[in-house]
Amino acid sequence: MFYHVQNLINPIVDDQPDPSAANALQEGLGGQFGEMRTMMQYLFQSFNFRGDGIPYLDLIQGIGIEEISHVELITKTISRLLDGAPEYHGGKFDVPGAGGDPVMKMAKEQKNTQHFIHGAQGALPVDSAGNPWSGSYVHNHGNLVLNLMDNLVLESTGRLQKCRIYQMSSNKTLRATVAYLIARDEAHEMAFAKALETLGIDWGKALPIPKFDVSQFPEVKKLIDAGINREQYTFRLDGSQMEKIFQGSAPANDGTELVTLKEPRESFPNSPAPERPEEFAPGLDPELQNLADALNEFKAKTMKDMEDKAGPNPRNKE
Repeated sequence: MFYHVQNLINPIVDDQPDPSAANALQEGLGGQFGEMRTMMQYLFQSFNFRGDGIPYLDLIQGIGIEEISHVELITKTISRLLDGAPEYHGGKFDVPGAGGDPVMKMAKEQKNTQHFIHGAQGALPVDSAGNPWSGSYVHNHGNLVLNLMDNLVLESTGRLQKCRIYQMSSNKTLRATVAYLIARDEAHEMAFAKALETLGIDWGKALPIPKFDVSQFPEVKKLIDAGINREQYTFRLDGSQMEKIFQGSAPANDGTELVTLKEPRESFPNSPAPERPEEFAPGLDPELQNLADALNEFKAKTMKDMEDKAGPNPRNKE
């Protein structure tokens, strides 16, 4: 069973719309080494896990659950980079382009017109070339050591590609999200490398990939200084044995320590995206909006009546 909190694992920073940056970031979402693959690969490995090596199961599954939040974060970042790019300022229930002016004519000149035709200015499960994400990317070998090695290569390759994407744009929205994912990919590299070390395999000399000081990226340096590149989260309500592996000195041999936590130290508001009339994506027409408003008012009144009837809660007293 999975539970979730309607918050983001990292804040999305505001900047101007940038459809080209959004398309570059699609590689980090739906590419062969993107977040959709890491999510599905680790979850399938955990669902198909064999044997009683529970600490390794908990490690793989905990990272897989975190990857769900990464898919959400990068998806919403792509949507933010696309949202409002046509700069349409008509009313919610107006007919866009009623006067004959094509309100989305800029869309045909973008790297990926499907962002506007199929996605209504939202992310798509594709790579930066528009190729659909494929389940054939997912590897579950049925062998723990081989899975851990494959996962380490996947994290290293994904981190390498995100460093390249970071250098493709100065857009703050893109860089904030990519910087966070670079830092977390390093944590996952450490996790899988540490797991391999416990099995007698030394991957320390090969890490990190790429071999350069990521603190050169200011957004990444801030996150490293906060230590999130050495944390891993269990996301478990019923206990986890992950800490039996993810502890002690980091395989990077840089004097840092690995820390297992139940969940990230912070989460951030997950604001709904605005409606896009130019995409004919208002969500609710006037009649449905009135019904929704009436339902919300009824719920609020019912809750107030119940609270008034129950009286003050003694637990609220100092």
